[in-house]
Amino acid sequence: MSIFSVCYKAAMRWSRLPNAPRYLAMLSFAESSFFPIPPDVMLAPMSLANPHKAMRFAAITTLASVLGGVFGYLIGVYLFEWISPWLQTSRYMPAFQTALAWFEQYGFWAVLVAGFSPIPYKAFTIAAGVLSMTFLPFVLASIIGRGGRFFLVAGLMKWGGSAMEEKLHQSIDRIGWAMVAIIAIGFILRYSYG
Repeated sequence: MSIFSVCYKAAMRWSRLPNAPRYLAMLSFAESSFFPIPPDVMLAPMSLANPHKAMRFAAITTLASVLGGVFGYLIGVYLFEWISPWLQTSRYMPAFQTALAWFEQYGFWAVLVAGFSPIPYKAFTIAAGVLSMTFLPFVLASIIGRGGRFFLVAGLMKWGGSAMEEKLHQSIDRIGWAMVAIIAIGFILRYSYG
């Protein structure tokens, strides 16, 4: 079944649209505070489709993501009581609890690592607000972490160019099904062993 290659082709078509940078910015903003899909899914194909604009796309993604992180911080400061019931039952609760624990131990470094890693960054932005982390270090850590991640993704896509796009297109179904298998195994292990 080639469902992933169909999605990949659609993402590559969308990444060439004139409004793609605007959609990338909206996705990046939303993912940092409440939306589950990471902006890498748009940034990578956009950088492959337009390698000469890859660094510009990374800058857009970083700026919008940091602004979304600030929005998440403000949610933590002003709206946490309102979202707390939802958070208690959501799949983000373990990540949020991890964020709280990391903040107590690592502060600035927790935001930086979360910004760069696949850990749900939104959990850390909201936790930073809940714990009233000093705002400037929060923004600085977000810029470094998110910028490092997005410029790395865009740089790799720019460097690989059309050859990488072709290899990715040939392997996308195997990669996609491997990811589904890994997630399924993780889910089974998580709920089988507590």
